Order: sequence, then C-alpha cells, then structure tokens
Amino acid sequence: MNIALKDMRFSMLRFALTAVGIGLLLGATMGMIGLYRGIVHEALLIINDVGADLWVVEGGRSGPFAETSAVPSSLDRRVEGVPGVAATRRFIQYNQQYNIGGKSVRLAVTGIDYPKDSGSWIPLIDGRLFRSTRYEAIADQSTGLLVGDVIRLGHDDYTVVGLTKGQVDMGGDGMFFVTIADSQAINRVLPSEAILLNRVAKGRSRMGLGDGGALAAVMVELKPNADPQLVKAQIKAWGDVEVLTKEEERSMLLDGRLWRLRVQILAFTAMTLLVAGSIIALTIYMLTLEKINQIALLKLIGARDRVIIGLIVQQALWIAALGFSVALFISFTIYPNFPRTVLLVPEDLAGIAGALLLISLGASWFAIRRAMQVRAQEVLA
Repeated sequence: MNIALKDMRFSMLRFALTAVGIGLLLGATMGMIGLYRGIVHEALLIINDVGADLWVVEGGRSGPFAETSAVPSSLDRRVEGVPGVAATRRFIQYNQQYNIGGKSVRLAVTGIDYPKDSGSWIPLIDGRLFRSTRYEAIADQSTGLLVGDVIRLGHDDYTVVGLTKGQVDMGGDGMFFVTIADSQAINRVLPSEAILLNRVAKGRSRMGLGDGGALAAVMVELKPNADPQLVKAQIKAWGDVEVLTKEEERSMLLDGRLWRLRVQILAFTAMTLLVAGSIIALTIYMLTLEKINQIALLKLIGARDRVIIGLIVQQALWIAALGFSVALFISFTIYPNFPRTVLLVPEDLAGIAGALLLISLGASWFAIRRAMQVRAQEVLA
C-alpha cells in the first residue's frame, strides 16, 4: 500500500492547487529560458545559414550584427584578390518602419548579392527565389505579406515572389530580402529637403560612401585548404577594415549584446525555482503538522522511520511531478502561439526537472525533521 497516495486523497484539493501553482511557476521559467533560446536562434540565423567563413566589416567595429558597419560598395573586388579567397558576397541589413497597406510595419531589409547569391539558403514555404536583379522580394510571413503582393518602398514597387517562415532578426522584425541594388535604393530615399541640404553641403553620409552606396559587410568563402587566420591577417593589414570569423561573430552576439539578457534570465530562473521550492516545503510541512497524531500512532505500532520519511518524500515528489506536467502542458500549448520564437530545448527541460527534483528533496527535509521529533507517546495526548 502506498501511504503517500492514500494520504493525498484526503487533501486532494490542496495537492491539486499546489501542483497548479508550481506548474505556473515552472511554465514561466520554461518560457523565459525558451524566449532567450529563441532570441539567440534568431540572432544567429544568418551567421549560421548563409555559409560565410569570414566577415569583412568597417574598421574598428564589430559589425554587422553587434553594431553598425559601413564599407565601400567596391570592397568585395579588393577582397576577391586575396590568396585563399574562393568567393565574396556583399551584405546589407537595416531596420526601418514602413507603411504597408495602411499599417505601420517594421522590416529588417536584408540585401542579397544576386546573382552571386541566389538565396538558396533561405527556407521558403511558398513561392520562389530571385530571378531578377531588381524589384523582387522574399518576405517572412510575420510581415503579413503574401506571394504576389506588390508594395511600394521609397520610389519603387516590389513584388513578393517568395515567402519564408521564422526569418526574423534579433529584435523580432521580419526579414524582407531584396537584392543589393534594391536595398541600397530603399536606404537612399530621403525627404526632398534632406537631399537639398546634402547637395549644398557637398558631403555624403556615413551610409552613403560612394555613388553606389555603402555595404554593411562583405562575406568571404574560403578555399578548402585555406588558412582562415592567414587570410584574415592579410585583409586586416589594409588598416581600413576589420575581419571577423563566424565563431567571432557568434561570440560578439552571445557574449556582447546578449550577455546581460542571459544573466537576467538565469537570475529570474533561480528566483522562480526557489519560490517553487518554498511552496512545496510549506505545503508538505503543513500536511505533516496535521498528521502528528497519525505519525505518533505509526511509531507506536512499530513503523520504521524510513516509512515515515518515504511518506513525506513521496508527497513532495508527487507535487513536483504534477507541477512539471502542468508546466509542460502550458509550454507546448501556449508558447507556440507567441509572436516571438520560444525554443524549448530538451536539455533545458531536463535541467529544470533535475533542479526541481533536488529542490523537492530539500524542501521535504523540514517536514522530515519535524516528523522525526514526534514521539510515540504523543498519540495519547
């Protein structure tokens, strides 16, 4: 006979409410960790998928994702001549607010160096890839656009020829893929007054280097036997650019822009787990106090301490297991409908389950200590 289950029937409502409360706390914890994982996944989408070995960015900067970067539009031709370089592609990405169909939509405009880059790394769910160097676009479904839609950005109309899913930047803005020429044309659109002032000043803005406009970076693909560090050193020796490897780009994002967010998520996770442990400890302790006479009777009839300890520990573990089940139900039912990606990784869920197990065992210690102080004679009190 399982004494813990028998006892739980007499306090079913309390156990159920406690399990739901624990489940809500754990669900929030899973959501916070999953949101961080989702932000990291979105931030690294292009770095992981585009297939670049090196990124050539503005000198003294860590662009193009960790901070802004602007390099001349002809830089790719210089890089192509470096020994060990197999191919180069130009890259642009910037965020702007646009009015589309009467709604204000923020887009992450991303320039694709077509025809060098066909965009085959972009996961399409509808439509096709680029077939023209101008006026075609591939949009993420979060933008609300559909294949065949024609939108006006700046002075030109762009036809959505492809639709993708999950392609957003670190801020959650849906990516709007166009060719390099189109991305530069969209970015150069200024009010008439600003154009006149620029002509009077006879200067160009930092993002307008040269008549062709500026790039954010040049992506480099290396030959199979090329030494990345040697190629990097050769390009960096020019003095006007910075060169970052794929691993360095990841590090800039994870240990730079996302470092504070990671610390905050870990702090909130620790707090919610401690609160969950406190609730379990209080519930089990109160249930133990209510059973002082029953525990004394068990001791009087010769029950060993391990029977009483097993009763308390099993109840704590049952609460934790039910709470974890509620949290999983919440996570896999609600979070897929969130506007941002909530990435639930099995390793994270296993870590939360392990931490909850240890906390539950620790929480039951207070009740076990009180139960061990009960004497058999108290049954007569």
